[in-house]
Parts: sequence; C-alpha cells; structure tokens
Amino acid sequence: MMHGTFDVIVAGVGGMGAQTCLRLAERGQRVLGLERFDIPHAMGSSHGVNRIIRLAYFEHPSYVPLLRRAYELWRQLEQRAGEQLLYITGSMDIGPSGSAVLSGSLASCREHDLPHEVLNAAEIVRRYPGYRLPNGYEAVYQGDGGFVASERAIVAAVGLAMNEGAVIRAREPLLDYAPLPGGGVRVRTAKGTYEAGRLVLSSGAWIGEHVAALATTAVPERQVLGWFQPRQPEHFRLGAFPVSNLKCDLGHFYQFPVWHVPGFKIGLYHHLQETGTADALSREPTAADEAILREGLARFFPGANGDLLAARACLFTNTPDEHFIIDTLPGFPEVVVASPCSGHGYKFASVVGEILADLATGRTPPFDLTLFSLARFAKTAN
Repeated sequence: MMHGTFDVIVAGVGGMGAQTCLRLAERGQRVLGLERFDIPHAMGSSHGVNRIIRLAYFEHPSYVPLLRRAYELWRQLEQRAGEQLLYITGSMDIGPSGSAVLSGSLASCREHDLPHEVLNAAEIVRRYPGYRLPNGYEAVYQGDGGFVASERAIVAAVGLAMNEGAVIRAREPLLDYAPLPGGGVRVRTAKGTYEAGRLVLSSGAWIGEHVAALATTAVPERQVLGWFQPRQPEHFRLGAFPVSNLKCDLGHFYQFPVWHVPGFKIGLYHHLQETGTADALSREPTAADEAILREGLARFFPGANGDLLAARACLFTNTPDEHFIIDTLPGFPEVVVASPCSGHGYKFASVVGEILADLATGRTPPFDLTLFSLARFAKTAN
C-alpha cells in the first residue's frame, strides 16, 4: 500500500487537472496527481488531437476575461515546453440572421471591445470557399480564434509539473475521500491512502461519483468526432479554413482545418443525445455516428464529404445551464470542484488550472466566478 502526505491532491489529470498540478508545483506545493487511466488517454473529454479556442464567446460575455488570461497562459506553456500548442486560424460563429449564436457572439465582442466582422453568406463563401451556406446565414468573424493541441498540452503540463516536483500517478483511480479530524482530507485509491490539506476534484465525467450532489446534475454524454478526406483539400487546409461553430436546423456543428492527422474534423454538439454513466457509454464509433456527421458535411461542407479517415468517441459532461462548476464543496471547503464543463471547457484549462491553484492555497482568484457556483443548482431546485 502506498501512503503519503501532500499539500494538495488533484484527482483527474486531464485538461484541467494537468494545469492545476503545474500551477501548484510552481508555487512550491507538494502535489499528488491521480489519474484513473493513462496520461494522456482516450477515455475522457480531452483527446481527439485539438480543441477550439475563441474570444467571441456566444455562451456568455463573462467568459471573455477568463479567455484573455487563458491565451496568455497557453502561450507561456508552449514557450516553456518548446512546442507550439496554440494555433491561430480565426474563428466564425455562423447561423441564420438574428439567431442566438450571432447575437451572443456580438454581445461578447461589443462588451469587451473585441475586433470583429459580420459577414453574410456570400462573403463567407468568397473568403472561405470550403463553406456552402444558404442565403440568410451570417457569421461573426473574430481573428484571434484557433485551436489548442489538447493532448500535447496535457503532456507538456504534466512534464513541467514533474520537473517542479509534482508526483503524478496513472492508473490509480480515486475511490473515496473524507475529512480529517484536525482539518484536511484523507484520500483512498485502489493502491493506497493519502492525506492532504486540500483536494481538487477535476475528474470530468466521473465527477458525479465523487460529489453526491452532482450525481444527477453532471450528466455524461457521448460525442463522436469524425475526420473526413476533403475532395477539395486546398479549401480545408490550415491557413485556408478557420475554426467555426455553425448552428442550423440539424444542430450545432463545429469544425477544424486539416491538422496533424489526415482529414477535415467535424463534430456535432449533443450528437445522438446518448447519456449515461461514464463507464457505461460506448467509446466505439458506429455507422449512425458517421451518418449524422455526414448530414452536416453534405449540407454545408460538400467539398469535405469524402472518405471517413478516423472517428473517435469522447465524453461531454453537461450541467443544466451548460456553464461550468468551479467552487468549493459546501461544508467541506478543503475540497475544490472543477467540473463539468459541458463540452466547451478545454480552451479554459490553462486559466482554470491557475484558479484552482488559487482556491487550493487560500488565494482569491481575480475573476468573478458567480456563474460557476454550485449554489445555483440549489436555487433552481427551490
């Protein structure tokens, strides 16, 4: 049996947890990172090569200050790691004129003075001929959007954290935790028992197993990403195509230029609306997964509607309002919770890691976190 005493234990060393381990180790904290799978792995929410990052945030203007800090920290991380992790392509939020995706994106741009353009369908297609859009569609274009190399960023953060003295252990899932009589937390895993002053729960789709109040509030959902061979590859290469979100009657598609692996990457939020426990949801893509992605390709990206080259399942973990949870547990302030992120959280991992390090060391984060409080669910229930 392994034993040990630490300042902070981080349960879940994925996108958020890896950054938290790094920030804590940089501050001289004795850190233990526990991951139930490998580092990195393909069972959770952070794999699939890359994740979109964008400043024009249609979900809520309150995210923009967090994003500005996230960009700074991603650039710092890639400089320290000696590897490019952040790629700027420009981003577009696309939908029918007057739709919520457009008004939300514009609200963020205007409130935070973000440079942007509003393009009609013809202007979009002239600039980016990979799109086919009907009349009446518009886009908010913002030049700072792009993507983060999601798995490589986890590797970089974990490597730097270990260089700073963090202890990282894979294939060691958290079983349970309890308060210590004099303050602090006792943590039990499949391999041992540990004690720490604070515990950070960043376990993604498994958060409901670790926080009883989230068992029905944090709902894992199966997603499938597809990479398709473009028939017109010149229209979908890096530099010729931006990252984008496209909302239509079929749902909410998101897209990336070809990068790192063959194929044009596309996904659909809420995909086939399959929910369940993290361990029960299938990670094996099916013909039905391909078919629903091809609907979007055929309608809006026909030049990319070629052979399927890869498909990968991942998990979203959604709250009812699809905003994050970043808080301490009521009645147990030694436990910090950072999950779920409702499918749009990875881009924030760098800044959320810094915030979690603040919460775990008694500092007050320099952001308004009201939008992400646990208390909002109790208010809804009442």
